[in-house]
Amino acid sequence: MPARPTPWLTAIPLVTPRLSLEPLRVEHAHEAVSVFGDVRLHTWTGGTPDSLAQLEARYARQSAGRSPDGSQGWLNWMLRRTSDGVLIGTVQATLYRRPAAGHSTEASVEASVAWVIGVGHQGAGYGREGALAMASWLRARGVGELVAYIRPGHDASTGIARALGLRASGVVEDGEVRWSGSGT
Repeated sequence: MPARPTPWLTAIPLVTPRLSLEPLRVEHAHEAVSVFGDVRLHTWTGGTPDSLAQLEARYARQSAGRSPDGSQGWLNWMLRRTSDGVLIGTVQATLYRRPAAGHSTEASVEASVAWVIGVGHQGAGYGREGALAMASWLRARGVGELVAYIRPGHDASTGIARALGLRASGVVEDGEVRWSGSGT
């Protein structure tokens, strides 16, 4: 009988000096639709803002914590400012198992990380603070490699990637530069 794959990590609440990172729930969509509804956010990510129904459907899929086939783990947190309870953004990690290398029998886990801060809350360091909390939590649980994909010219995201210990590579996918590093 083949061995069952190791279960994926599950998002838990995290706290920083200014933020509460809440594991994603469908109910977040009601607040998030206005935070992420600004078309200016899509300058860097492409696409258009989701409707409430679209966000609810996406959050229902994402809050499952894994892809339908189990090949990816999905960790999503909503960022809430602790001073006033306002929802301001999100951080997320998609986990992948890489085959064992060398003499090891255990697969390593890589996380593709991302962050989005609502336009009205940008420039205050919330993206960096939330991403660092997520990265620290992931690394403490054995995630060896972090990867981010960033459009050239997106200085705020470039700064966050550097704060995470990531370095730009020569790899470009869909117009985005792959940043990676173990950061340990």
